Amino acid sequence: MRLTMVVLWTTALLVLLQESVSSPDSFVDRSAQNLSSVPQDLPNTTESLDLSRNRINQLHSGDFKNTPLLKFLNMSWNSLKDIDAKTFSDTPLLEDLDLSHNSLKNLSGQPYLLHTGNLLVLNLTWNMFPTMTLGSEFSHLEKLERLSAGATNISVDDFKNLDKVNLQMLSLSLEDELLYESGSLKAVRAHRLQIVFSSFQIVDPGLVSDALTHFDEVELVNLTGGFKSLSRQLSEEAKIYTSHLYFSNILIDWSDLTSLVNVALHKNIAHFSVSDMAIFNLPLFETAVTDKSKMVSFTARRVVTKSFIFSQEAVYNFFINMPVKSLAVVETPLIYMTCPKSPSPLVQLDFSHDAMSDSIFSRVEHQQTINCENLANLRNLTLADNNLKSLHVLSKRFHNMTSLQHLDLSLNSIVYKDSIRCFWPPGITVMNLSFNSLTDSVFECLPNKLQILDLQNNQILAIPSTILKLENLSSLNLNANKLRELPVCGTFPALNNLLLKLNSLHAPSISKLETCPKLKILDVSHNPFTCTCSLRGFIRLGISSERKDHSGIEVMDWPLGYSCSYPEAVKNSALKDFWIPEVMCNVWLLASAILVPAVVLIVSVVVLCHRLDVPWYIGMIWQWTRAKRRARIRQVGAADLAGVEFHAFVSYSQHDADWVHQDLLPNLEGGLRISHHEKHFVPGKTIIENIINCVEKSWRAVFVLSAHFVKSEWCHYELYFASHQRVARGSDSIVLVLLEPLPQYLIPSKYYQLKSMMSRHTYLEWPQDRVKQRLFWANLRAALQADLPDAAAAQIQE
Repeated sequence: MRLTMVVLWTTALLVLLQESVSSPDSFVDRSAQNLSSVPQDLPNTTESLDLSRNRINQLHSGDFKNTPLLKFLNMSWNSLKDIDAKTFSDTPLLEDLDLSHNSLKNLSGQPYLLHTGNLLVLNLTWNMFPTMTLGSEFSHLEKLERLSAGATNISVDDFKNLDKVNLQMLSLSLEDELLYESGSLKAVRAHRLQIVFSSFQIVDPGLVSDALTHFDEVELVNLTGGFKSLSRQLSEEAKIYTSHLYFSNILIDWSDLTSLVNVALHKNIAHFSVSDMAIFNLPLFETAVTDKSKMVSFTARRVVTKSFIFSQEAVYNFFINMPVKSLAVVETPLIYMTCPKSPSPLVQLDFSHDAMSDSIFSRVEHQQTINCENLANLRNLTLADNNLKSLHVLSKRFHNMTSLQHLDLSLNSIVYKDSIRCFWPPGITVMNLSFNSLTDSVFECLPNKLQILDLQNNQILAIPSTILKLENLSSLNLNANKLRELPVCGTFPALNNLLLKLNSLHAPSISKLETCPKLKILDVSHNPFTCTCSLRGFIRLGISSERKDHSGIEVMDWPLGYSCSYPEAVKNSALKDFWIPEVMCNVWLLASAILVPAVVLIVSVVVLCHRLDVPWYIGMIWQWTRAKRRARIRQVGAADLAGVEFHAFVSYSQHDADWVHQDLLPNLEGGLRISHHEKHFVPGKTIIENIINCVEKSWRAVFVLSAHFVKSEWCHYELYFASHQRVARGSDSIVLVLLEPLPQYLIPSKYYQLKSMMSRHTYLEWPQDRVKQRLFWANLRAALQADLPDAAAAQIQE
């Protein structure tokens, strides 16, 4: 399933890439539409044209005049009998031409090829060619790389017109009754020969002999028999030029396969490969394999078995004990693999896309697991896309592979739990653990000499700080995990390449990159970046990496792979275009920008207020406001004013009489009735009686405070009686006017009532500034204002 998903994603990516570089009209599919001729409505942008599975029997000059950009043409499975010589004169760019499965009859007469000088691939198989004689027009195909053809008879000199053409591959599709003349392929200059057999066809010894002695690579396709004679011929062949021998889509008996392989092991064939192989009659017992070999590699791909009862161990032992340096059995349902019986020369093993379990290379004896000790020469081990589960168990399976350097465990279901100690071989430098289910704990179970580590597509949230130090690690791939922060390089100081694409990084911290002194390549593209102040440092790094003279960290896929995910206002905008002013991100600069003007403003206001006596004005206005408010709240009734004849009784020292007569009384008596001792004390009565009488008849008592006031005995009496009257009239019945500064320490102790009043009540200060005096009088009058009865006023007048 995982392999299928990878293939699907790769295919989708290739399709998108093709669509991105080609126009929609460049690929035209007109196959299986019952066409009898080439359609004339083809777009002039056509590069690839599929006309297969129609009933076109002839191609004419001018059929492709509207497609000058044509590069690929598929005319297979039609009824072509004739092709005009100038058919392709309008398609000078043609590179791939498929004319297979038609009714063409003469290989020596194909004049249309004179106009296909850029042809790279030509397929002429499954036509009606009686002989393989190639006409002179084939000599003009100097760029031809792959030629596929087939005929009933193949003779010497049939390929002489290809003597100047260097083919990459010649593919021969053999007819059922082939007549082959030995030496016919000597004139062919091709790197690889592919022979496609028909059903149950007998292998021609001459053809096989020419193939093995003239071509570097030979592929035999669709063989279902004749393997015994092939093995015999291979063993008797004195000189073999072929270094790569391939078998594709074959059906073979187990004994024939092992016999063929054992013969090939003794020959100069360096590489033996089989693919899409079905094996029947598998063994119940061990099959011997030679212990000496000239072969370098053996590869089996997509192998299936046709037997139900056989010994898996016998089959596995045959392959694992081959004396080769490289063994690959891939895309085959192998459950496990045995250990070689003796020290193996294997340097490379590939069991990818199989069904291997954690029991690989081990055996159980007396309820004890024995790990393999005969793979000490192994350097590269690939186990991608299997059923491996436990990283800890696997480390024990590979512990004795002391030469192991490259290990691929990708596309499995590997986990690591419980911080169990791992036992890796000491020399592993490259490790691929991608596409597994590993978490942060994986860093506790890694070889300590790693240089390249691939952990993409796992479940890693962070790199723990308490991990084994990987001093040689130069490349770390953590793409498609769940990391939220950049790692700190304290545990891998040699890191040069760090890949963090498709994680959960919101704001990569540049300060953490400073712990990576050797880092040159960084990829954090396609992460959900939060475009705030914390991202400014990374944006500067990305922009600087664009410069040609840049010598620092190179940010891969910049700027196309980097965009904002949050906030919504800038979502999907490129990081390169995101900008925030410095003052918005620097706390100290922002504080300075706000606090400095604020401090200057406050100081200016304080100085200005001090200069203009603003606090004094505010205090006076506040008192005036309070007085007015009290007057509104407290509705004075007739009962409250019973017996009251004066708005205020003024108490003052004789030394302050001038100020009282010249300033106080003139400013109050215009609208208020004021009582004072000089005018309203009744002769013949005692002073105490007069004080009591005046205080009781006054709504308020005004005390003019000064240094002389606190020295006056009579002023003390007046204050004493007024304070008693205050209990009846309320706390605002006494008004204090401070004529001059009067510190508390100057007030005698016997004036404790005055001290108490001054500490609890706001007093009015007499200002020396004439401008302020108007507000002073307004405030004082507001404090004394009351609607006295008219009867009292009449009595006073009398």
